[in-house]
Amino acid sequence: MSVTQSGAHGLPTRWRAAAGRAVAGAALLTAVAFLPWLSGTDPALTVLRARSAEQDPSPAQLAVVREQLGLDDGPLAHFARWLDGLAHGDGGTSWVSGDPVLPQVTTAFAVSVTLMLGALVVTAVVAALVCARTLYLGSRLRLRGKAGTGAAVLAALPKFLLASLLATVCGVWLGWFPSQGWAGPQSMVLPALALGVPSGAMIGGLIDQSLPAAFHEPWARTWRAYGLAPGRVGRTALRRALSGVLPQLLPTVVALVGGAVAVEKIFNIPGLGRLALDAAIAQDLPPLQTATLTLVLLGVCAGLLIQAVRRVLLGPALRDGALPALHPPVLPRPRSLPWVIGFCALALLSLVVAGLLRDPLHVDTAARLLPPSAAHPLGTDSLGRDLLARLGHGALRTAGVALAVTTISALLGLLIGMATQVGAGLTEVVSTLPAVLAGLLTTAVTGPSVWGAACAVCLVAWTPYAAQTAALLEQERASGHMLASISFGAGPSYVLRHHLLPAALPALVRNALLRLPTTVLVLASLGFLGLGEQPPTPEWGRLLSENQPYAELAPWTVLGPAAALVLLAVLAVSGTATGGHGRISRRTGRPVHSHGVQPTASDSDSGAPVSLPLRVRSPR
Repeated sequence: MSVTQSGAHGLPTRWRAAAGRAVAGAALLTAVAFLPWLSGTDPALTVLRARSAEQDPSPAQLAVVREQLGLDDGPLAHFARWLDGLAHGDGGTSWVSGDPVLPQVTTAFAVSVTLMLGALVVTAVVAALVCARTLYLGSRLRLRGKAGTGAAVLAALPKFLLASLLATVCGVWLGWFPSQGWAGPQSMVLPALALGVPSGAMIGGLIDQSLPAAFHEPWARTWRAYGLAPGRVGRTALRRALSGVLPQLLPTVVALVGGAVAVEKIFNIPGLGRLALDAAIAQDLPPLQTATLTLVLLGVCAGLLIQAVRRVLLGPALRDGALPALHPPVLPRPRSLPWVIGFCALALLSLVVAGLLRDPLHVDTAARLLPPSAAHPLGTDSLGRDLLARLGHGALRTAGVALAVTTISALLGLLIGMATQVGAGLTEVVSTLPAVLAGLLTTAVTGPSVWGAACAVCLVAWTPYAAQTAALLEQERASGHMLASISFGAGPSYVLRHHLLPAALPALVRNALLRLPTTVLVLASLGFLGLGEQPPTPEWGRLLSENQPYAELAPWTVLGPAAALVLLAVLAVSGTATGGHGRISRRTGRPVHSHGVQPTASDSDSGAPVSLPLRVRSPR
């Protein structure tokens, strides 16, 4: 395809993507506008209680509030007035405080963006540390198998628990940094660490999983044979791996702005996520709508920027259909891997079995916050309930719901990611929706329940998988072997089964397993706000949320659930590190890829390696 034809086809594609963004953004803002009327609670009652904490207002007081706010006009009239005012630079006034909305949102947005930049620095540093070993060994062609347990442990750390730990140790005990408020650059250090360390482990783990495939491309061996420096080989391989992982930054960036509610509350930071949550709980519609619009615009801008950076990284090979596909090589299995899997499985199973033999609902106020002992191996909580019993009885429910949510989200992401033209805009917009706000919208329809919370998480959790799928499939469609298969007469079903799905599914499964503990924590945050699993039902994430206020006084109350999450994460990630993907050719001693192409090395005019097909199986 010529450049002129590519530009001609690219214009409708851009228009379709822009239409997807517009439709998704309008639908999201409309759903937010209907929130007070969907909740089943009189908006006037909620606003009046937020204003004066009046628990039993009279009908006359409610009528006055309803008349002041014009609630009888309905949601569409309010939405139209808000849009009209916004066109004139007026975001309206808060229903609770009566203050103008735009100054509040602007101040909160500036705080959140500053915190996001600090957290992104921490994310980049942690990601570099996670993949440094693979980058060093791969650039010297000495790559060996790796279980990836370190990244799994860091990614499984609950952000709100890490924030509490940092605030207590580094803020209160040692006095190194402020533990509360937002007074300057020093106030940014601890919350940036709490947000950036798990996010960096997640991104670094994905890069670490992609690097072996980049180093196994023929150009790497050719460059090393010609004596090129390992640093140049490593930089080029990192460039190849980053192009597939870079879209994962979109949900990460938005989550650092709008989804950092728990961290903002712990450190008392007046950020945008906290403003949106407080407005949603109080049904204060003008600031909630303006904050949601700000997050949508941020998501769209971040998505466009990430797409531009990806195209720069991939160079002309993406446009010209000469891009090699990344396929993981066959690596020797780490000798410690069976031991790691066995230890994690045995430890987790022992905790569950021992807990199932105990009563999780027995309350003993005389045994509150007891440390671990023979009678209570993990200690007791604030009501004197045995933590081992609650951990064991909550295992099946926690793992089952989280696995179901992760599976559904991954499948949705795969389907939407395949619709690249429309899915890109939809992904950018939906990724801006915090899970808490999605929970409020879902609960307004279904009521508070564990399955309502699961639906809320599914509404937003598919976006990382869709972004990853779209990026991988874009590269696969631009590969030489796929174009050769099509030229030999391959139909859509053959291309889907032999090219697209094999290119996306392995990385998608690894990503889903790495995010499994995060799903547990998101479900816990919804339950903690009364939107999900209701007490006294034992559930791992809820155990963390309930006991988080006692982490300084009785740290054992959170160590048990946190350790169980870490074991689950390590077990899930280690289970995928089985020593390689694909099979070895007996004739050449090299991996045979699923599409049957043996690539050779060449260099594109952009300096990036490009592989061209030597042998293609004619599709039957």
